[in-house]
Amino acid sequence: MLLAAVVATTPLAIDMYLPAMPMMATELATSIGLVQQSLSIFLAAYGIGMLLFGPLADMLGRRPLAVFGLTGFILASIALSLASSIEWFLAWRAVQALAGAAASVVVPGIIRHLYQQHTAKGMSYVSMIMMLAPLVAPAMGSGIIWLASWQAIFLFLACYGMLVVGFCWRFLPEIRSDSDMQRPAFFSGYIKVFRHKAAWPDIASSMFASFAFFCFLTAVSFVYIGYFGVSEQIFALLFGFNVLSLMSANLLNSRLVVRFGPQRMLRFGLIVALGCAGLLSVFNFLGLGLWYTVFTVAPLMASLGLMATNADAMIIMQFPDNSGTATAVIGTLRFGSGALAGPLLAWFYTGDALPFSVLMLGGVLAIGVSQLWRQFGHQGLSAARD
Repeated sequence: MLLAAVVATTPLAIDMYLPAMPMMATELATSIGLVQQSLSIFLAAYGIGMLLFGPLADMLGRRPLAVFGLTGFILASIALSLASSIEWFLAWRAVQALAGAAASVVVPGIIRHLYQQHTAKGMSYVSMIMMLAPLVAPAMGSGIIWLASWQAIFLFLACYGMLVVGFCWRFLPEIRSDSDMQRPAFFSGYIKVFRHKAAWPDIASSMFASFAFFCFLTAVSFVYIGYFGVSEQIFALLFGFNVLSLMSANLLNSRLVVRFGPQRMLRFGLIVALGCAGLLSVFNFLGLGLWYTVFTVAPLMASLGLMATNADAMIIMQFPDNSGTATAVIGTLRFGSGALAGPLLAWFYTGDALPFSVLMLGGVLAIGVSQLWRQFGHQGLSAARD
């Protein structure tokens, strides 16, 4: 639960202030477009932070970096509540993302140490608990601005960070390994990760799963509210339904992955995703109603979560002494591919729900290609050994 609470700083920081964007644009005397730009800046800075702090987690240790990152997150959140201009808001938003990356990059390495060959099970548990954050964050943000103001959202994030850093100071373990006396240099970890060709297909699978997920996240408000015309309250329920689907998938994975292994669970998720993404594209091509999309997206999102969790676990298990660096690579590619979703959706905009459906299908097909690459690559290695 503590590891999930650390990781949850990011979805809370992303989702809690979304309902306050129109109010912020008015009070900061700027356009809604610039306020929305703060989300892109956060994602970009978070990806950069993963690159920077991933190797440092391997070099300096995970507990000190988590405490440092959470402390920076607290200070940046307080500064955001005091921002009086959009320029200062955007600057502190980037600092908040960098600090959040420093805290969350340590988590997969600790999970790998605690769960060893059952890393996928541990990551499923953490993901399942962490999913509570995006489930409740928009409603919490709405409640806070109803009672107070948008500044109170960032004060709440600062208080949350104080609570988590206190528990981390007391309970978060430091990971010690036999290689502690010879900690890797900053760039050597990246060289080791990128030279390990066996991990490339799983890295690609994680990246394309994230791309499909961010296609949904970027388009969901337009699709449900703008295209299908649901109210904000119904939108919150539909969004929560998808988050519950993700949580259910992680619960299922935590129960079955020890028996079947992460590779078979990933392939199961891929089969479900291919069917759901294909149906979603057909339904929206034919212009069918809201509920066709709702009940197709939910299992699709669940299968994306299933694939991403198991792909990440298989990657981390291959780098016991460079788990921070491997996490940085995963995170940077994940958020980098996610950042492509917005421009591509804008490029293919048609005023209906078809573009996001087709782009999600493209992401799932790319995962399928990556897994074929993995299978043929392993067969080639086996043949070479024979």
